[in-house]
Amino acid sequence: MISPPPNELFTAFSFIGFLTCAIPFYWHFQARNVGTCLYMVWTGLGCLIQCIDSIVWNKNMVNRAPVYCDISTRFQVALNSAVPACALCFQRRLYKCTTVTTGGATREEKRRDVVIDLLIGIGIPILQIVAQHVVSGRRYVIFEDYGPAPNTVSTPAAIPLFSAWPVAIGTVSFFYCVMNIYHLYRRKRQFKDMPVISSGSGINDRRLYIRLMLLSSVEILGTIPLGSYYISLVMKQGLTKWGSWADIHSYYSKIDQIPSIVWKHDYTSVVGLELTRWSLVLCAFLFFAFFGLAEEAWKHYRLVYTSLANRLGYSTSSNTTCSSNGAPTSSQLTDRATGGIVFAATPGPRRDSAISYSDQLSI
Repeated sequence: MISPPPNELFTAFSFIGFLTCAIPFYWHFQARNVGTCLYMVWTGLGCLIQCIDSIVWNKNMVNRAPVYCDISTRFQVALNSAVPACALCFQRRLYKCTTVTTGGATREEKRRDVVIDLLIGIGIPILQIVAQHVVSGRRYVIFEDYGPAPNTVSTPAAIPLFSAWPVAIGTVSFFYCVMNIYHLYRRKRQFKDMPVISSGSGINDRRLYIRLMLLSSVEILGTIPLGSYYISLVMKQGLTKWGSWADIHSYYSKIDQIPSIVWKHDYTSVVGLELTRWSLVLCAFLFFAFFGLAEEAWKHYRLVYTSLANRLGYSTSSNTTCSSNGAPTSSQLTDRATGGIVFAATPGPRRDSAISYSDQLSI
């Protein structure tokens, strides 16, 4: 028997996970980083839904909101492949940026890259919902202290239609991860004498490379092992012989309600449910660690802090400095604003998704 963490603890961490995805969303959306934006939307909304479920169904298993349960469980099914698919978008874009040897992409190529990212990050999860319905034996199942969860009948067809999707996507992502590390290593040796990237982003070259290589390594060490472990749990439970569509869906409208004393004493149920929801929180924290604490993020935090301080009537003169030529910095410009939140930006063309990372990599 495994004793899961207290439900209240997950409620707190899942809400924090939602905030960590919402905070960096503004500047990634402004930069049109499709893959990272989709990653934040899927992970952030997943944390929020799980947070709501842990509150509404804390110490009860009442079927109080059937329509919401349908939406929640379909979203959970989509998350099975959504997070790996968004990570694949991210790795694919990095691969293109790190292997560019000619001039910038044309407008048509940028538009095509955005469409491909949307097809991967949204299209694959939608297909996952459709495929899982084939082996879904119930609309949903309600677990006490957890909330509604999708029901997948453990048949041989469930492996390719549901369980194996993260592993398959992770395998493709594995290729991009290895190639990214290889190309980033080559560029690191090529530009090791350059202290700052020439794109004007102000990000230290070495720090950027280390951050991207670490993210690639986490992708390799995360998706495939966890997906394989989930498949092993399904196999250990034993597979039911596939009968027919009518046989699988014969009791589809019946809603099972499982008390906590039952599922918390079953090893497979505890690991499966807790691993599903806590992995979302881990994804949110990891993403914030890589992007929410970067130098670009701290610039936005300082601007927000300065604007809020002005609204409250506090002076921020001690936090403002001048540039080397005596011109006021963005913080000083914000101090002189009328009190609204101002995000100062360097004049220049808007970055498209296809070049947002290549700008930082000075490709």
